[in-house]
Amino acid sequence: MKILLTGGAGFIGSHLAEKLISEGHSVTALDNLSTGSSANLESLKDSENFELVEASMLDKSIVYQLVADSDGVIHLGAALGVKQILDFPYTSFIANTQGTENLIVAAAESKKKIFIASTSEIYGKNPEQPLSEESDRVIGSPMLLRWAYSEAKAIDESLAQMFAQSHGLSYVVGRFFNTVGPRQSGMYGMVLPRFVSAALKGEALEVHGDGLQTRTFCHVLDSIDAVLRLFHSSHAVGEAFNIGGEGEISIKDLAQKVIDITGSKSEIKYISYQSAYPQGFDEMMRRVPDTSKLRGYTGWSPKRSLDEIINDIQLSLKS
Repeated sequence: MKILLTGGAGFIGSHLAEKLISEGHSVTALDNLSTGSSANLESLKDSENFELVEASMLDKSIVYQLVADSDGVIHLGAALGVKQILDFPYTSFIANTQGTENLIVAAAESKKKIFIASTSEIYGKNPEQPLSEESDRVIGSPMLLRWAYSEAKAIDESLAQMFAQSHGLSYVVGRFFNTVGPRQSGMYGMVLPRFVSAALKGEALEVHGDGLQTRTFCHVLDSIDAVLRLFHSSHAVGEAFNIGGEGEISIKDLAQKVIDITGSKSEIKYISYQSAYPQGFDEMMRRVPDTSKLRGYTGWSPKRSLDEIINDIQLSLKS
């Protein structure tokens, strides 16, 4: 197939591009390199089956042409990360709504199947865990910009449903829960690369709040395996799926695990949310995915442990 991959120079996108090329597909990556990097695609620079188009998904003419020229679309392009959203709320919201709308409309008009990347943020701070695809959204006050990303992704999912009804759009949604691994940047608040980088430098690992908030983490290679299974599945069309790992861990314990695995002399430093983020932040204490739907539809399961994830990040940062 000829795949249009938005966000193809990003963390998840670059790994997915490599996987698609290895499977014999051709890939056109659309990325404005605002958070992605052409360095992530170094392994593909000589491939005849790969092309990087440096442009914005807000450019309708480019998007429509690239979608029309493809056999299918995997839409990962987004402004993401809590810090990014709080620092640049309006531009992030526009990218995450209008950009996705352009891809959805183009895919509907060209009759192309589209995978749409969504997020665990969609559930807000629902206290009932683990979270299934049918779980309610429990969102904080609209006075807090923290929730703008969740709102944008909810709009994206609703748009896909609308165009499925009105235009027969063939789509599938994947809701990512803390995908991590090599090439992920800690610049935008991503906790694990930030911890590993600090540990390797002997710097303090900064834990926000009391560190008792918990998350689960999924290796990027397990996540892209899920994406491809869903993209190629005819049974998954019109559905949303959680994509996430196993093993809930507190951020406090995660910091200690990183120190132990890296053999670092770093200490753990606790800082307030007010010191860590601009105004408008809100926290959720637990976020645990129920991935039984994904497993049932595709036979997928995560293969890599948290220790392996940390080791892979450590090796990539050292290289």
